[in-house]
Amino acid sequence: MLKQLQLISWLMLGIILSPSVFAQTTNGVTFSSTDRVLVLAPHPDDEVLGAGGIIQQAVAQKIPVKVAFLTYGDSNQWSFLIYRKHPVVFPAAVENMGIVRHDEAINAAKVLGLRPQDLIFLGYPDFGTLNIWYYHWNQRPAYRSIMTRVVAVPYKSALRMGAPYKGEEILRDIRSILREFKPTKIFVSHPADHNGDHLAFYLYLKVALWDEGMDQEVQLYPYLIHYLTWPKPKGFHPEKILLPPAILEDTETWKQFHLNASQLLIKKQALEAHKTQYFSSPRYLLSFVKFNELFGDIPPVKLHLHENVSVISGQRKLMTSTMELPEELNQQERTAFIGVDWKSLRWDPQNIVVTIGLSKPLAQDVEASIYFFGYSKQTAFSQMPKLNVRLGVLSYSVYDQNKRLEQSVVQINRSPNNVTITVPLKLLGYPQKILTSARTSLANFPLDTASWVVLELEQ
Repeated sequence: MLKQLQLISWLMLGIILSPSVFAQTTNGVTFSSTDRVLVLAPHPDDEVLGAGGIIQQAVAQKIPVKVAFLTYGDSNQWSFLIYRKHPVVFPAAVENMGIVRHDEAINAAKVLGLRPQDLIFLGYPDFGTLNIWYYHWNQRPAYRSIMTRVVAVPYKSALRMGAPYKGEEILRDIRSILREFKPTKIFVSHPADHNGDHLAFYLYLKVALWDEGMDQEVQLYPYLIHYLTWPKPKGFHPEKILLPPAILEDTETWKQFHLNASQLLIKKQALEAHKTQYFSSPRYLLSFVKFNELFGDIPPVKLHLHENVSVISGQRKLMTSTMELPEELNQQERTAFIGVDWKSLRWDPQNIVVTIGLSKPLAQDVEASIYFFGYSKQTAFSQMPKLNVRLGVLSYSVYDQNKRLEQSVVQINRSPNNVTITVPLKLLGYPQKILTSARTSLANFPLDTASWVVLELEQ
């Protein structure tokens, strides 16, 4: 009772002090009696961080809720080191930690008002699903997990034990959930999230919705967890409002759900039920126990023939003198850091033309990668080309998944801070939509990422 009174006083203070402009310019998330809510969590604990209040509200209104976990979270070695007091490195031990996190998710669900049968565990590799998105489709071999060393879902409690670690298998599972549960609202990780599994879940979902013809029927609510130095302030501040990162604030339509004192308290208790994660990083996790939960999506870019679309979302991001760099970067990575974002997009009759901006010229050991994944209703997505253009200081290479192509298949024009790539639509399988992104990396360590966007080619 004392905790609830404390929370109420904090909330009242938050209502007075929180920025009213943001509250007035965003829409609230509400439910009707016909809604069906699907929460997609990359790892156990993300369902609470991103949508713990949403789940409670849906349960209170007796709205059907399902939570699907992409991974068992079995490769979070730092949290396991804290929890077990020694490193967890052997494959069988890593798999066992996945079972621990599975059980924690069930305990957290009970706190939120859900039953074990409301949870679905897919069991794909923690820290590996984005790699599968890039390189493991169709004829390519299944991905081998770095930690468990397996190439297929090993968990008996998973939706499909034995499912190969392939992109089409992940799509198959998501599509089956969509068909069977028929959600009206989906809460999923955000396309600008810097965590690979978070980013991947959004991308797989988009393709699954297109395949099922549900993209116009379902309301999508992406939640952001990992992004530069966001969120602020860190720690337990339930009286504060969660604001979007300044870089993304003006480029998306943000929606929010306000939590009451009881929902805040239960959200905190649900996080504490994820013991392995809460013990290792309580300050970070509690940063999401705030006055509101926040949802925003990057709208598709509709391209018409010969139309040049300027993209200014990265203007502030590419000014490194004012940009806050991720806290986890070491000094070498901070020095080498090169920001990347979109500048312009154009559709010619035979080509897609993309210009990216760099915060400074590429340096030795720093690589920029630009991705183009075509989508067509006429061809299975697993069989569509998945192009990756890799730029070094002086040279570049082109790949379809891991297959190297001739340089000449694309055209590159570059200045110190801009790169323009011209890609023939034939090379992408004559798509109706294109999923595209760019990132910079230092010796395979990711530095910065431009949000994945959907390009819709409109006649």
